[in-house]
Amino acid sequence: MITLLADALADGRLTITEHSERMERACAARTLGELTGLTIDLTPAEAQPIRVDSGSLHAIFGSVRRTGRWVVPVRLPVLAVFGSVELDLREAILQRKHIVVEAALLAGSITLLVPDGVHVNVTGRTMLATRDLRLRPVPDGPVIEISGNLILSAIKAAAPKRTWRQRVKGRIRRGENGPG
Repeated sequence: MITLLADALADGRLTITEHSERMERACAARTLGELTGLTIDLTPAEAQPIRVDSGSLHAIFGSVRRTGRWVVPVRLPVLAVFGSVELDLREAILQRKHIVVEAALLAGSITLLVPDGVHVNVTGRTMLATRDLRLRPVPDGPVIEISGNLILSAIKAAAPKRTWRQRVKGRIRRGENGPG
């Protein structure tokens, strides 16, 4: 990002004032979404230093997984008809603190694997849908909202399992004693 801005200054595509303003915005950015707009006018989409996958996920009579290091768009359309979608967000980069998964599920399922501190909120219209949310959200943590239509479907969200040592430390901090 910084190299691209420096090259644009050297080539004359940016003035010194524009370069310094964009550098300030880049250094002050708190989300990936704030960075993507800084170089959009300088290079074509395929040459951008940060690319956001805005494609939708479709699982029709099958399954789709998105894992590893990937950029989660602000709105992510998901379609599952007799299929399952798994979104592993533990290594993903969230564009903003509030992500909306626009789900259309018919006898399908969505499984979210989220890091500690993330809150999952189901706001979509549900009919005969189950929810299994095993999370440890924090008050100002990121929010993943699942909206849309969920019919005969299952929504599952889970934070990583805590080790025995982490569970014991949590009990000690809360002042709980073991059995006895």
